[in-house]
Amino acid sequence: MRYRRAFVPGGTFFFTVNLADRSQTLLTDHIDALRASIRHVRSLHPFGIPAMVVLPDHLHALWQLPENDCDYPLRWSLIKAGFSRAIGHSETVTLSRRLKRERGIWQRRYWEHQIRDEQDLARHIDYIHGNPLKHGYVSRAVDWPYSSIHRYVREGMVTPDWAGG
Repeated sequence: MRYRRAFVPGGTFFFTVNLADRSQTLLTDHIDALRASIRHVRSLHPFGIPAMVVLPDHLHALWQLPENDCDYPLRWSLIKAGFSRAIGHSETVTLSRRLKRERGIWQRRYWEHQIRDEQDLARHIDYIHGNPLKHGYVSRAVDWPYSSIHRYVREGMVTPDWAGG
């Protein structure tokens, strides 16, 4: 069996990115700061976002990287740093993080999965859009304000009653 490199130029990737303290609600409390950080990083290092959902303590995103570019770690690092700089210092910072000059906002690692085909892509889009339902935040996916499902409804790719209602 051959090992497939995850760093594929022009690839599509699914990510789960979590706060260090999963009891916090920083991502939705500071959604404008998160959006600004993502916009800024996309202006410097472009990438597409086919689907995304932001929940209070974590987010899921699908990214399409440009041809000849596979550096999603740089993008996540810059997004996390930009968001962290934009919000106040209220989190607990461990000695380990303090020695590395890190804040205590984000988990250091994130989940990454390379999308293999159209079926895999569709499955992950559904997972992203259904995630607010899974966590009990809403009874209809379209009722969650921080989701790309609204674009899918606008473009007629799903109906407003998709996955709930």
